[in-house]
Amino acid sequence: MAFVTDATFERDVLDRSVEVPVVVDLWASWCGPCRTLGPIIEQAVAATKGRVELVKVDVDTNPRISGTFNVQSIPAVFALQDRQVIDSFIGAIPEAQVIAFIDKLGPKPTEADLLVKAGDEASLRQALELEHDHPGAVLALAELLIDGGEGEEALELLKRLPETADVRRVAARARLSAGPAGSSDDDIEGRFESLLGRVKADETARQEYLDMLEMLGADDPRKSQFRRALAARLY
Repeated sequence: MAFVTDATFERDVLDRSVEVPVVVDLWASWCGPCRTLGPIIEQAVAATKGRVELVKVDVDTNPRISGTFNVQSIPAVFALQDRQVIDSFIGAIPEAQVIAFIDKLGPKPTEADLLVKAGDEASLRQALELEHDHPGAVLALAELLIDGGEGEEALELLKRLPETADVRRVAARARLSAGPAGSSDDDIEGRFESLLGRVKADETARQEYLDMLEMLGADDPRKSQFRRALAARLY
């Protein structure tokens, strides 16, 4: 969910609606029905898991958006797709109606999507028979393969997807699972230090160092320290 202003409406609503249906919730802090409706819409949109996106607009501070939709009373909710309003409602309608409103938007889950939700290896492999490069199925199956000691098969499977943060993370985990023992969190600083002396001349050591960086949490304070050490050694 994002809060949209007159300045960001074109980008965050109109342009974004070309890629995914966008629900616009027009509200104000003094509006009691808005406070009732807001959490219901948020929960219904969250249940689509990215199939639909929600933005909220404070009508008191964004008069241009209010004028665009010709809003006479709030809460007012509009669904946009391909830069056009495709549905709307006014007032705090019952939860069941909100859910039905949201469910009509965007593509429905495919058979492969439903198999991925099952999460077991057989279902994931069946999903990939239906959709060879289904991102959710590829990533979930790769994780299961790594857990089962099949890191090489996981890496081969990941080649079906373009590089993303999730793909890099799972690939790093797969390579590390097949690498030398002793890279547990208990001695991770020692392992980084050991690899650092070899990263410039040894491609395998450099890849392991990068993989270990990938596996560190984004908020781990050591991550920037280890990155700087690598850059200093390489350049």
